[in-house]
Amino acid sequence: MWIIRATTEDDWSLLKQIRLDALCDAPTAFGVSYATAAAHSDMQWRERASGRGSAHFVLAIVEGRAVGLVGGVIKPGFELELIAMWVRPEWRGAAVAAGLVGAIKKRAVEQGCERIVLSVSPNNERAAAFYRKQGFTFLPEWEPLDSDPRIQLQKMAWRATTASIKSR
Repeated sequence: MWIIRATTEDDWSLLKQIRLDALCDAPTAFGVSYATAAAHSDMQWRERASGRGSAHFVLAIVEGRAVGLVGGVIKPGFELELIAMWVRPEWRGAAVAAGLVGAIKKRAVEQGCERIVLSVSPNNERAAAFYRKQGFTFLPEWEPLDSDPRIQLQKMAWRATTASIKSR
């Protein structure tokens, strides 16, 4: 079984490893390249894992190994932008991804965010279907992928319900 929890500074090596693995597995799914992320110093990974910066990361962990990752950045206007979502192939379909999205939704509501946004290629049918199942809907907004501007991403959004906002 896995546990899902926010990263701490001590998790920097777990975060680094799973982020680099994600970038190797799905290089056109993220706005940053493997080369860019691999060039970050250990101190930068420590800072990222600590949650003291603008980004917040959550890991799914099994026996000391990270098997899933989600990250978000709180933006102006009561919005959290999902910036990283990936699950190791052998753990896909095991509800790890849903647990990670649930954790980031909880974080968003606790921070007063009214919605979560993300960008995904509609051609990535598995990811788009997963996000729709999690309550996200496509918006009529498009943007190029930072790491490969030839790929167009469409924005999706999830809105916190009145009940989820009241429960914080």
